[in-house]
Amino acid sequence: MTEIHQQRLTGERALFRSENLAVYDTLFEDGESPLKESRNIELYQCMFRWKYPLWYCQDIRLKDCAVFETGRAGIWYTNHLTAEQLVVDAPKCFRRCDGLALHHVQFQHAAETLWNCANVTLKDCTVNGDYFGMNCTELDAEDLVVTGNYAFDGLRNATIRNARMLTKDAFWNTENVTISDSFISGEYIGWNSRHLTFINCTIESLQGLCYIEDLVMKNCRLLNTTLSFEYSTVDADIRTHIDSVKNPSGGILRAKSIGELIFEPDKVDTSATQIITEVQA
Repeated sequence: MTEIHQQRLTGERALFRSENLAVYDTLFEDGESPLKESRNIELYQCMFRWKYPLWYCQDIRLKDCAVFETGRAGIWYTNHLTAEQLVVDAPKCFRRCDGLALHHVQFQHAAETLWNCANVTLKDCTVNGDYFGMNCTELDAEDLVVTGNYAFDGLRNATIRNARMLTKDAFWNTENVTISDSFISGEYIGWNSRHLTFINCTIESLQGLCYIEDLVMKNCRLLNTTLSFEYSTVDADIRTHIDSVKNPSGGILRAKSIGELIFEPDKVDTSATQIITEVQA
């Protein structure tokens, strides 16, 4: 494998279509698409200060690298990429990629990041930005922190464990998604989804968990959650008081207690949902 050490590479397509290359301690700037269409590339302690550094690439490894704010839309249409200890200060990173393993990655300004990607692993990643992870499929995440609204809209076939999320309107339009051992705070969580499961989770939401087909909740806690479960089919085991529940479509709802239970017979079949509480509110 050819090696490059401690260079400052400028100009458009500086290493265009490179193969079997290891790059160390190198700065890419003043030129778009430096590694476009490259294959089997290893990058160590490298910095990217310009747009589109890794487009249409295959078999990429980054370790201890940084993508600066000016490295916008940094990694698109790239497959089989592993990144460790990566700092991304640019928006719109990772689009339409297949086979991503992102470990200890910090997304400082993650607006419109990780869109339409498949076969994604996230481990110990921190995200700050809106619309993270839209339309991803086959995603596995663990030890994830997200601050920013509308996370994981359109997510399919995913498992998320030990997440901490402050994100309004998260998990809309999802299908076959399981979240466990996590804390989520945000309005309107989970709307228009199918086969959405929460296990050992704490959720705070205004009018959350509505319009869901096959919502499963096991050993969960709902804090400050109002007008919940509207038009959802549920199998829910809630270990706390629920402030209010409105018009679930069917299933079983178990809770410690419910402050306000709203059933409108002209909108739902009230006999389709079984409500079980430990104590009266």
